[in-house]
Amino acid sequence: MPRACARHILVKSKQEAEEIKQQLAKGADFSQLAKKHSTCNSAKNGGSLGEFAPGKMLKAFDNVVFKKPVLTVHGPVKTKFGFHLIETIYRT
Repeated sequence: MPRACARHILVKSKQEAEEIKQQLAKGADFSQLAKKHSTCNSAKNGGSLGEFAPGKMLKAFDNVVFKKPVLTVHGPVKTKFGFHLIETIYRT
């Protein structure tokens, strides 16, 4: 069974996600931005979600984590919770 480790930043609007993504592109620290902006409980851990298997997250989230390139920030990805910026740290 494949597994992956990912982190994310969850915000309410696509515009806010785009602004944070621009900061990341300029070299801002992902963990610090997650702690400052993310509305998810994972914010206190720098957005880290730990390791998980397919099907544990929403489909849109899984599609990024298990199909897109690792160590790249993807998004904004819309789910029922808001807009995510997602970075897959590794995949096995």
